[in-house]
Amino acid sequence: MNSEKCQRIGNGQEEKVKGVLKKSGHAHRKSLNDSLDGELKGFLIDEGQLHTYDDLTKVNPVTPTTVLKCLQARYRAQVFYTHAGCTLVALNPFQPIPGLYTLEVMKQYHCAPQPQESKPHIFIVAEEAYRNVQGQVDPVNQSLVVSGESGAGKTWTSRCLMKYYATVAASSSQMKSQDTVEMIERRVLDSNPIMEAFGNACTLRNSNSSRFGKYIQLQLDRSQLLVGASVQTYLLEKTRVAAQPANERNFHIFYQMTKGASVDQRKDWKIPYDQSFAWLPNAEKALEEDCFNETVEAMLHLGIDTEKQGHIFRILAGLLHLGNITFCTVADESQPCDIKEHSKDCVQDCAGLLDIPVEELQTYLRVQTLRAGNQSVLFRPCSLADCWVRRDCLAKVIYAQLFEWLVMFINDSVCAKKSTWCNFIGLLDVYGFECFQVNSLEQLCINYANEKLQQHFVAHYLKAQQEEYVSEGLEWSFVKYQDNQGCLDLLEGIPTGVFSLLNEECRLNRASDAKQFQGRLEKELSGNSSMSRDKFSKLPHFTVAHYAGKVSYQIEGMMEKNKDPVPPELIHLVQKSQNPLLHQLFADRQAEDQGARGLRQVVTVVSRFKNSLESLMKILHSTTPHYTRCIKPNPECRPLTFRKEEVILQLEACGIVETIHISAAGFPIRIPYRSFLQRYGLLSSLTAVAQGADGNGLEADGMDALGPAVEEVLSAALRRHTRNETRSALVHCGRTKVFLTNSMLELLEESRIRARSQRAFAIQCCWHRYQRRRRHARRRAAILIQAGVRSWLVRREVQRWNQAAAVLQRSWRKWRALMDTLAEAELDDAEDLREEEAAPPELDPVLRARGSVQLSSLPEPVMVRGWPMGLALASAPTITVSMTATGFHKMMSAMACLSAHCFRSGEYKVETNQFKQGVASIRAQPRGSIKLHYQRSPLLYADRRPDHKRDGVTGLNQILLEGI
Repeated sequence: MNSEKCQRIGNGQEEKVKGVLKKSGHAHRKSLNDSLDGELKGFLIDEGQLHTYDDLTKVNPVTPTTVLKCLQARYRAQVFYTHAGCTLVALNPFQPIPGLYTLEVMKQYHCAPQPQESKPHIFIVAEEAYRNVQGQVDPVNQSLVVSGESGAGKTWTSRCLMKYYATVAASSSQMKSQDTVEMIERRVLDSNPIMEAFGNACTLRNSNSSRFGKYIQLQLDRSQLLVGASVQTYLLEKTRVAAQPANERNFHIFYQMTKGASVDQRKDWKIPYDQSFAWLPNAEKALEEDCFNETVEAMLHLGIDTEKQGHIFRILAGLLHLGNITFCTVADESQPCDIKEHSKDCVQDCAGLLDIPVEELQTYLRVQTLRAGNQSVLFRPCSLADCWVRRDCLAKVIYAQLFEWLVMFINDSVCAKKSTWCNFIGLLDVYGFECFQVNSLEQLCINYANEKLQQHFVAHYLKAQQEEYVSEGLEWSFVKYQDNQGCLDLLEGIPTGVFSLLNEECRLNRASDAKQFQGRLEKELSGNSSMSRDKFSKLPHFTVAHYAGKVSYQIEGMMEKNKDPVPPELIHLVQKSQNPLLHQLFADRQAEDQGARGLRQVVTVVSRFKNSLESLMKILHSTTPHYTRCIKPNPECRPLTFRKEEVILQLEACGIVETIHISAAGFPIRIPYRSFLQRYGLLSSLTAVAQGADGNGLEADGMDALGPAVEEVLSAALRRHTRNETRSALVHCGRTKVFLTNSMLELLEESRIRARSQRAFAIQCCWHRYQRRRRHARRRAAILIQAGVRSWLVRREVQRWNQAAAVLQRSWRKWRALMDTLAEAELDDAEDLREEEAAPPELDPVLRARGSVQLSSLPEPVMVRGWPMGLALASAPTITVSMTATGFHKMMSAMACLSAHCFRSGEYKVETNQFKQGVASIRAQPRGSIKLHYQRSPLLYADRRPDHKRDGVTGLNQILLEGI
């Protein structure tokens, strides 16, 4: 159905529907099915398309009837989530839906560019809160408020939210190891089954009803990763331990123990299979929550080892045996009541499991101790009723302390240090609105908490938004809504409120009288329209008109519950316990009691609950809330069963229709001008926009100062707008704020992303250009530096070569000078020898002509004259040759001698007569005969020369040979 057709039909049918509703009223609620069909004939042209309405603001006209019909159509199509403006409506299917909460679905919503455009789901609310933390949208901390009646699915919804954040916020961590991330995720998730086991119970309205309120803070670090969690609890219904309403059960943990304990555990806890306990009604009823192994495994993951678990379960088993202790009166009223015979074994078992003295347990359950002065102690037997009260009181105080210890242990296990986290996302799972046949103090506190949450929703959204529209100058006609401020004034008014009068009655040192208290309530609060009473009822009571309906509260026993007295002798008894955990639970209890008595103040249950609730409301007011309204389709909790009477009562009670009206006609996003320019000022290039975004130059925040800059930004964003909506339907500029719709916010975000991408591209281009220029400059500088270094190295090497050459030259000159000196010395010796040598003998002319050789065996050498000398040497065994030749004959004779004989055989050797007559140097160029002995020269410096690379004979030997 298109919007024009809906508008045309709605204009004619809206007045008709309102008139029918005014005439019908609540008296015609029974005939709701018939009236709905009649009212919707004109509206529902095509009922087959109703399940496609993901947002109830699209329904036209918006009436309880049309909203109900749309929800029914979606429920039949097994679509359980629907948007209602700023609120998400969740219908409980009362059966598992495959594929609705899988890991793939979580990733799909987490990775979606615009989750609001996807199908309605609880993960959309979770992702929106998570992105607000990532975007640092003020206020950064988020709160997810899950409200609804008991059995509407609040606990399951909170469980899904915890699983989502544990998966999304801890799926990829670069700062921590994977083992640490898995440990945090497992501990956060494992805290839930423990809290449900010890704090939830099966009631008439819900099989897993939370009997306490909890606010879970999921702690995130600066990278929006899950690093820890903390749990705050409110008003545990501890009376359920000792008193269970008809057809209801005790806390889950007791049934888990009796059904899932092993044989050894049953023997240790003294719980045989055939044992029955008075405090475990409807034990034969099997529930999905009766899973003992899951609770034990969760305890181990949180650090509760087997030893501590043994202490916990022994305490719980002792409470079960305590419930089987019964009393009977005696004839003598001065004597204490007797314990029935069949209960004496239970006393023994209870004392043994709690590790307390049996005799003192029997005594303190039946006898009251009174102190007279500072030392004397009086014992007064208790009446039969007092014995029952004392027994129940002992069980309640032990269980309450154990529950508080578990909460503290869980917080110590999963809570991160303050320095490691900076933001949080809170999950509020509080008990739903309750109305039973008999309602007492517990139901009064529970309904009061729901009134506070409803008032927070009204003040935050329904009332505050409309008042802000008017103050900012928007044309707005107020939508009427149900304000519950009168009911809150009735309950928490000072000094004449129900709670104030109740606390005052409890502080008076007198016996409580229900009728007297009822008379006082009527006298003090008769002017409040939210309070009334049934005049035909004989029981003392008062009736409060809550936002969800009227509830009658029984006054009898309310004052005693509010006092919550704990006999001091029972506290001293459990302090003597040998059970380490039980002794730890009450170790500091005496000091607290003495301090309270010293101040003469009685801290009542109502006072504690009211203070804790006020602290919770402060947290909610300091965060960005996200509302999820859980609707219970039928009171019997039947799968996929939709009861219109049940649903429409809840829709009217929580103000869904009014919320849809305001969301459809208003602007859910409101941003101050300066914050708007700081985020979206980059869409425009005006100087005023830049000044407003920086916060410099413009001190005012009003329309006159920043209005032009805001208009320029909006115009720049709407230039690319191609939708059919006009500007007035998308955005409105108030006096100090910009009011936006979700579609306009998406448009601005798209434009901002586009502008940031363009600027990022420009910055990248400039950066790349700068980097390229810088690399080029560095390369040129490197080349210059390398050239300079190379030239310096070459100059240094050349200098070293020059220095080395100079050293070598000096050494060479010095050596040559030394050689010259030695040669001159040798030449001088040769001159002296030649002078002393006699003239050679004259040879025979024939021999001289023929070149004959004269051989002699005398020591004196034989003078050889002529050619060839080798023939003479060939026939001489050992001779000394004295050759006298000149010119060519001298050279040829020497070469022939060397070639023919000296180097062919080792029998002959040529030696100089240096050691006899000496030899003359070639430098002297002697004119006479030369005496040579051919072998390595014995001269000290003959073979030495600086050039060591040349081959062959070197030095003066070479000079000698070359000169021959």
